Amino acid sequence: QVQLEDSGGGLVQAGGSLRLSCVASGRPHQNYVMAWFRQAPGKERIFVAGIRWSDDTPYYLDSVKGRFTISRDGAKDTAYLQMNNLKPDDTALYTCAFRSGNWIPTDRAEYDYWGQGTQLTVSS
Repeated sequence: QVQLEDSGGGLVQAGGSLRLSCVASGRPHQNYVMAWFRQAPGKERIFVAGIRWSDDTPYYLDSVKGRFTISRDGAKDTAYLQMNNLKPDDTALYTCAFRSGNWIPTDRAEYDYWGQGTQLTVSS
């Protein structure tokens, strides 16, 4: 059983930056993927970014490319989402997710474990 604890959300002005963290516990497998999803009010939860733990390969939603960076610290079993040049449209509940394997899917149904979510609000 993998437990995820995500944190780092808050209120920022447009153009600002914030970094989210997700700590995985429960002895995850060597080959796995951690990802961030977001859900804006009244909308579906969508994939934002994912990282393959074995070789740091990232994958991003097109609208965040160049602004968001996903990274990891293997020693801490922690994934990060650095978000720069934030826009009001980025406002959402951000939740980290985990799945075993090396494929980085964008379908939330492919992920097995989820954090509790952390709220990001970007003011204009």
